[in-house]
Amino acid sequence: MTDYVDAGEAIPFAQLSNVKGSAPATTNVDYERIRAATSEPENWLTYYGTYDGQRYSTLDQINKDTVRRLSPAWVFQAGAVGMQSGASTYSFEASPLVVEGIMYVSGPDGRVWAIDAKTGEELWRYKANSPYDVSLCCGNVNRGVAVGHGKVYMYTLNAHIIALDATTGVKVWDTVNGDVRAGESGSAAPLIAKDMVIVGSAGGEFGVRGHLDAFDAQTGERRWRRYMVPKPGEPGSETWPDDGEAWQRGGANCWVTPTYDPELELLFQGTGNPAPDFDGAVRPGDNLYTDSTVAVDVNTGEIRWHYQFTPHDLWDYDSTMENLLFDAPNGRKLLAHADKNGYFFVLDRTNGELVRVFPFVDRITWGEIAPDGTVTPKVYPDEEGVPVHFWPGPAGGKEWTHMSYNPQTGLIYIPVQEVGATATRRRREFRESIPYWGAGVAVDIEDFYGFVSAVDPLTGEEKWRWRNEYPMCASTLTTAGGLVFQGTPTGEFVALDAATGEKLWSFQCGSGHHSSPSTFSVDGRQYIAVPTGWGGWIEGFLPGLLGAAAGDALFCFALPEA
Repeated sequence: MTDYVDAGEAIPFAQLSNVKGSAPATTNVDYERIRAATSEPENWLTYYGTYDGQRYSTLDQINKDTVRRLSPAWVFQAGAVGMQSGASTYSFEASPLVVEGIMYVSGPDGRVWAIDAKTGEELWRYKANSPYDVSLCCGNVNRGVAVGHGKVYMYTLNAHIIALDATTGVKVWDTVNGDVRAGESGSAAPLIAKDMVIVGSAGGEFGVRGHLDAFDAQTGERRWRRYMVPKPGEPGSETWPDDGEAWQRGGANCWVTPTYDPELELLFQGTGNPAPDFDGAVRPGDNLYTDSTVAVDVNTGEIRWHYQFTPHDLWDYDSTMENLLFDAPNGRKLLAHADKNGYFFVLDRTNGELVRVFPFVDRITWGEIAPDGTVTPKVYPDEEGVPVHFWPGPAGGKEWTHMSYNPQTGLIYIPVQEVGATATRRRREFRESIPYWGAGVAVDIEDFYGFVSAVDPLTGEEKWRWRNEYPMCASTLTTAGGLVFQGTPTGEFVALDAATGEKLWSFQCGSGHHSSPSTFSVDGRQYIAVPTGWGGWIEGFLPGLLGAAAGDALFCFALPEA
């Protein structure tokens, strides 16, 4: 195979505009500051807002009484034009970070911006180069950046982890973290932990072996790598065939940002599906550590414990989605995970012990999970050429988009997708960088709906739901103002009462939501920021809206100034 050659750029992307090319310097963001992020709610310092993944803010200027007056303060147009890398559509999926009035946000096709968070003025821009023919399973997307040590960190489409100068956007270092020719790519937001930058791989649909990596935040030198499919002789290798190469292309990619417990010094990483997705006959066994939460020692990369949600997955039920950390009233350290398979799990995050499991969707036909965690498959594509229908479909009862937890109500707010699919097994020989699904899949285009479900994780009781005609394909955000924010596939951005689910406010953004909103304040004024831009893997989660309006705008809302 011909080596991939980076052709470079004819002119720096930043020169093709009238932007200033610099942002005001902020005080240093480091590990200790991110660890104490709840003490400065005016900023959104890391991907989930805090290490625990709760997506909760103590800001309350925008609340149940005032939210009716919420209106756009500014709109930033990302300007997606021309050719995009990859054969699939782009989508604006990021979660904006804010540090002392400066917003840092990534967009599709390797772009990053620094923006004045008060006015929406663009301060600098950067674009990472990537080949047009890069193998992407699920859209030209990037879910966000990390900020710290005077730098902005991004994981690029062609699997480079890069560091930019936070004041100028100029590249400081660039480290290759995957083989783009083999189908590896990058889409996750990096995470700063201690003096390292943590990031996971993507590309499971191409039969690559997933991994989580740690890099020196100052130099880009790799500290450790943890493969999520064990090689022969390693713990877990007995769950793969003991001959052949199935483990080498086993999947288990880490394409969503982990959460982190600084006291335990553990990263909680969700892993993706095994490969091929639907043809389990070529990979007999449970296929560890696919479809799992894996607790990884942040210092060494060693696996301390794991919990597998769907052993020997035959439905494409990645478990990459977030592992939300919270404590029970008795102080027990818990972890909540809403899996693609339609079940909600509560684990003890110190040891991975199952505390509770219950369904959070209405329709589950693929199988059943007993209260003790025993998994019984019922419907799956096991005969060549025979179509099999199942719920949830491969996008899951909840996709990668994130739930949130409000400590005032004790409830977790889950964006739920009710959509099934039909899979027909089609065995294919493995070919590097070619999709390795093992089936033809058709997602339902008529029988679907969605809702926001407010669940008590301690009891499994659903307290309320806000139902929508379409599946919920965007993250929730909750605040001390007693609100839950949710975007819909048809462009509506809504505020719900966190206690009752009543819709209190809405705004039509003009394009569907598939991102993660964040909140911050500047000069005492609270803002809600949400990127909009319908696209990505639409055929997998809502093909009925493949023709809906695309977009690439970031809306920032606030109350009218006095």
